[in-house]
Amino acid sequence: QVQLVESGGGLVQPGGSLRLSCAASGNIFSINAMGWYRQVQQRELVAAITSDGSTNYADSVKGRFTVSRDNAKNTVYLQMNNLKPEDTAVYYCNADIVSDYDVSYEHNYWGQGTQVTVSS
Repeated sequence: QVQLVESGGGLVQPGGSLRLSCAASGNIFSINAMGWYRQVQQRELVAAITSDGSTNYADSVKGRFTVSRDNAKNTVYLQMNNLKPEDTAVYYCNADIVSDYDVSYEHNYWGQGTQVTVSS
């Protein structure tokens, strides 16, 4: 069984910062891409990072958000700076994981989501 557990959401004023964390646990053989999505109506990609550290960002967050990962801890982070009210959403962690149970197949997993609210 593989789980993604997020933490770090909350209420912050415009211009403030938050750091989200997502830890993968369970019978993990390897983790490929990890990333963050957010949802108000439709779910959209915010940022992603590959196992070798290549990153990809939505245009709306470039220069303000930074995605990183600690492979030893199976954890991905999202540092969010200069937050704006339009960043308010439920943020979901996502990862492509190969389980110990079947190393020939990669499964896609989602976290449970964490609320980020940017408001004065």
